[in-house]
Amino acid sequence: MDRGLLPERFKNWFDRRGWSPRPHQLALLDQLSSGHSTLLIAPTGAGKTLAGFLPSLVELSERGPRKPGSRGTKGIHTLYISPLKALAVDIARNLDAPVSEMGLDIRIETRTGDTPSHKRQRQKTNPPDMLLTTPEQIALLLSDPASEKLFASLETIILDELHALVTSKRGDLLALGLARLRKLAPRLKTIGLSATVAKPEDLRAYLVDQPDPATRAQSHVVEVAGGAAPDIGILESQERIPWSGHSARYALDDMYQLIKDHRVTLLFVNTRSQAEAIFQELWRINEETLPIALHHGSLDVGQRRKVEAAMADGQLRAVVATSSLDLGIDWGDIDLVVNIGAPKGASRLAQRIGRANHRMDEPSKAVLVPANRFEVLECQAALAASRCGDQDTPALRKGALDVLAQHLLGLACAAPLNADETFYEIRSCETYRHLDRETFDRVLDFVATGGYALKSYERYARLKQDKEGNWRIAHPKIAQQYRLNVGTIVEAPMLKVRLVKSKAQGRRSPIGRGGRVLGEIEEWFVEQLEPGDTFIFGGEVLRFEALRENEAFVSRTRSQSPMIPSYMGGKFPLSTYLAKSVRHMLATPASWKQLPKQVGEWLSLQQQNSKLPEEDGLLVETFPRADKHYMVCYPFEGRLAHQTLGMLLTKRLERLGAQPMGFVANDYALSIWGLRDLSALFESGQISLDSLFEEDILGDDLDAWLAESSLMKRTFRNCAVIAGLIERRHPGQEKSGRQVTISSDLIYDVLRAHEPDHILLRATWNDAAEGLLDISRLGELLARIKGRITHTRLSRVSPLAVPILLEIGREPIYGEAMESILEDAADDLVTEALGQ
Repeated sequence: MDRGLLPERFKNWFDRRGWSPRPHQLALLDQLSSGHSTLLIAPTGAGKTLAGFLPSLVELSERGPRKPGSRGTKGIHTLYISPLKALAVDIARNLDAPVSEMGLDIRIETRTGDTPSHKRQRQKTNPPDMLLTTPEQIALLLSDPASEKLFASLETIILDELHALVTSKRGDLLALGLARLRKLAPRLKTIGLSATVAKPEDLRAYLVDQPDPATRAQSHVVEVAGGAAPDIGILESQERIPWSGHSARYALDDMYQLIKDHRVTLLFVNTRSQAEAIFQELWRINEETLPIALHHGSLDVGQRRKVEAAMADGQLRAVVATSSLDLGIDWGDIDLVVNIGAPKGASRLAQRIGRANHRMDEPSKAVLVPANRFEVLECQAALAASRCGDQDTPALRKGALDVLAQHLLGLACAAPLNADETFYEIRSCETYRHLDRETFDRVLDFVATGGYALKSYERYARLKQDKEGNWRIAHPKIAQQYRLNVGTIVEAPMLKVRLVKSKAQGRRSPIGRGGRVLGEIEEWFVEQLEPGDTFIFGGEVLRFEALRENEAFVSRTRSQSPMIPSYMGGKFPLSTYLAKSVRHMLATPASWKQLPKQVGEWLSLQQQNSKLPEEDGLLVETFPRADKHYMVCYPFEGRLAHQTLGMLLTKRLERLGAQPMGFVANDYALSIWGLRDLSALFESGQISLDSLFEEDILGDDLDAWLAESSLMKRTFRNCAVIAGLIERRHPGQEKSGRQVTISSDLIYDVLRAHEPDHILLRATWNDAAEGLLDISRLGELLARIKGRITHTRLSRVSPLAVPILLEIGREPIYGEAMESILEDAADDLVTEALGQ
């Protein structure tokens, strides 16, 4: 590729560094100079970020000098949009070097939720040349009346880690924002940067205007082959690999040794609570007081910035992090990534591994630390996928209606909204390309009035039509409330768990303030409890007494068998690709030689004592234990699909008289237990397994369960918050999670009774079907196993069933009960499984 595309000062800068511009960097420069929006697919360390910014740096370097005393009259030239606040800050830091070394008169600033309000205000009147920001900030800026002037001179948008941006509601909000930006800046070009892409055509369509719903326009593409193959291994610990759990505490000494053996180690976990626990445990055994830090999204911004700066300066030996750092961060001294727990997807693993040796020509080094025996199989499948270069990023989403409602209100906050023009503008973005006019009009009517059932309430009248027929905000305070509540991330409401005395302990008066607070619990979990239900929290068995405002009152109990299991576990569900690979591995004993000896022996014991799941079938085991009867099946389709299946099977078994008591699900298996002998019911033909798993379970059974389920209310609450029907924050105050819940539950009941086809109820069903319930994947599972169900009647628990039985009664919030309790329970179950 011709270096003539580069101005002389850029050539000299590359030469001084001893570098040569890479072909794909010049190719992207050529595409942008020709006015083409382009997707760059390149492996980690290939210089994607520099390639993305190079066209803008060149354009800005060739403009005339800024007039003395001018206050940014030229507006923003380039927007860089990242899914992570930390990434925007990191990129700004890395851009400082070439800009200062070439003496370029270019102002670069970041704008995130952490940016002080006075700086954000100043950026509107005196904008930088390059603004590095997040999707939420774009929505905020577009809701400002000054947005037309601010973005009129916009030339380029750079979308980093594009694959991570487009697969969530944040991606929907960003797609709508891009459609508006293309209207404000007709010459706009977009650049997409991604290392992990399963379907490039989806991302190419996302980047460009879609003028015709019948045909899918595509951006140009530059693809970089090669890159050093990563060096990935699975930890070979001498300790016993747990049968269940997510903490990986058994490998703490091994992980500490890895930290000592490397310059800088980045340890990834899947949840914030797990990050806290691993960090504390590493400090407990940190005899050499190595500088080890913690990084996740819930930490104070000052603490996060301190960790990021220390990492960039080479002051740390290790950082324990969640997904807050698994995208794009370029800290060159990292020479090892440790992924604690199963990666849940091949693309996620590739993304995280790329943080080590962030250079294209050097292999990234990573160690996978499975937290339990099933995760060993998943890690092995991910390892095989990495060697083949396979990707499993989710398909592009269909745009959510609650996000569309939020966007329409934001546009009206900026300027009067013309319905016809806005409809075609929204249809021009890929995720809303197939939006029909009737649905659009219903969403607009909802934004304006709340919909038919809520029209009589003045508080929901947010827009009004003027004489020209355009829609304006009904009152200036609506714009203020919009800006306080913008965004699509809805945190799970938490309730305090407060200890009180139970009636059995002599409490006579009504529950008051009670005793000390034991911690916080997710509100959704409390919603399914009845007074008297027992569950494990913080390693103790507790009895639920009552719910008062934002506190759950509990008492200690002597019960040794908590009634309510936890259905929540790791943050990410097992990907379909890895699930299929795990099933293949289980059904192919010849592949077990790649596994640790203790895991291979575990599978061999399963083969001797029961059966192994077939690759495309379903193994169902039934056995008695204590005074209950258990059914365990192994679909390997991920926690979300299993939870939905468990709920539906329990309901169907109850109708058939099997007296089920409860169920528990993880990524690999599902267990249901009850009072009647399930083995006898299946073998006698009183209950047919083929009928039990019939695909029609997704029809009336699903509808009936959803009608009674608190899950739909929780999903509706999230949609209502995103759509602006319920505000989390008001000027000068913020609603508690409990207040938001009460408000949304009342509205949900009103809409179901008086307007069951309300647009928000439709959005709620779409969310539940595509996300929380994973109905499409469950449908594929039921179709796959049809006629391929194998039932095995056992006299005791099987080796493969031990992990799922250990999930029963697990701590609901922090993911792990006391490790000693789990270990003792595992020992007892293993002894029982082996008939000893």
